[in-house]
Amino acid sequence: MSGLRTSLHLATCIALPLLAGEAWPAPLKIALVETLSGPQASTGLMFRSAARYAIEQINSSGGWSGEQLTLVEYDNQGGPAGASDKLKSAITDGSQIVLQGASSAVSGQLTEDVRKFNLRSPGKEIIFLNLGGEAMELTGGKCNFYSFKFASNAQIRVKALVKAMKPLNALGTHVYSINQDYSWGDDMEKAIDQYATLGGYEVVGKTLHEVNKIQDFSPYVTKIVASKADTVITGNWSGDLLLLMKSSKASGLKVRFATVFLDQPGNLGNAGEVALGDYVAHPFNAEAGGAAGERLASDFKAREGHMPVFIEPQAVFGVEFLGEALKTVKPQDGKLNTTALAKALEKTTLETPLGEMTMRAADHQVLLPMVVSIVSKNAKYKVDGTDMGFQPIRTFTATEAATSTQASCKMPRPD
Repeated sequence: MSGLRTSLHLATCIALPLLAGEAWPAPLKIALVETLSGPQASTGLMFRSAARYAIEQINSSGGWSGEQLTLVEYDNQGGPAGASDKLKSAITDGSQIVLQGASSAVSGQLTEDVRKFNLRSPGKEIIFLNLGGEAMELTGGKCNFYSFKFASNAQIRVKALVKAMKPLNALGTHVYSINQDYSWGDDMEKAIDQYATLGGYEVVGKTLHEVNKIQDFSPYVTKIVASKADTVITGNWSGDLLLLMKSSKASGLKVRFATVFLDQPGNLGNAGEVALGDYVAHPFNAEAGGAAGERLASDFKAREGHMPVFIEPQAVFGVEFLGEALKTVKPQDGKLNTTALAKALEKTTLETPLGEMTMRAADHQVLLPMVVSIVSKNAKYKVDGTDMGFQPIRTFTATEAATSTQASCKMPRPD
């Protein structure tokens, strides 16, 4: 009899939600289509750490409608073609949301693949969350309703650098622009020109060079010397930034570097004191975030083994933003309605340690706070095992950091 009573009790418990007209939601799969192996994997693995951390936070708070989020990882092997293939696998496996960030070229491929799939599959749309691809075209000509960009862009970065450095007389009146020869570098070169009037400087030289193929930057340094530049503004990353700075030091060149990726792990450790006095514009600095920034940094370090740096904070915020939006979307027939989620993302607000973050509905460009920091031995948090770190000098609200929408963004919306 006790077994019969137990069975009846279980049957009643299962039936109650059904009688109330509710349905248990199916597990929500989120695909990470990222570079997880090979020589360019270091950044992709950081996006994975950030996504894992943020999804664990969401799940610890109840997940989505009581169901845990499931992160499924796909190695795109560093290229657009591999990412396109892995996206197909992710869709076949039932993923409704896709995360990626380590390459603007891959972001461009995925956003286009998502657009085409959604056109072919009404009622089964998937959402792409771009956590790191910064190319302007991603919220310009390639903008679409089901793609959301949680990264900044060249205009936002350069504007922040100029507005922070000029009042300190750290910008000077002669700027040299050197960048990598692809979409990102082209965006940077245009932004450096665009903000010349605001910064009160003249662009005295420009260089676009091959990406991660140059071992000797001394010929470019010779051009910088000849230009008599006060400051070099560059969007270079990885070895191209490090080797440029080292060649400048070796030549005795006395210029300031205004950068956007100097906080990439290993840069200060490899550059050494040549980096002192240089600047970086980035979406997060734990010191600038005060007590909230310290809590995020210490919790992330406890779980992932290191402080959140480089692209990790913005990726964490992007996934946490998703978690906030999901709170407002209820299951329909036990499933996630991704069109409803896309509309919710447009209305979501996330409070970060640096301030409020929102999504601009017109082009799906995130509006996020930015901070400009200087490399200093007085920084609270040291990096790369050195006695140096990034000391914040100015923080911009999301509104202050924002730049205009691009006329090239034509975003058809669902009825």
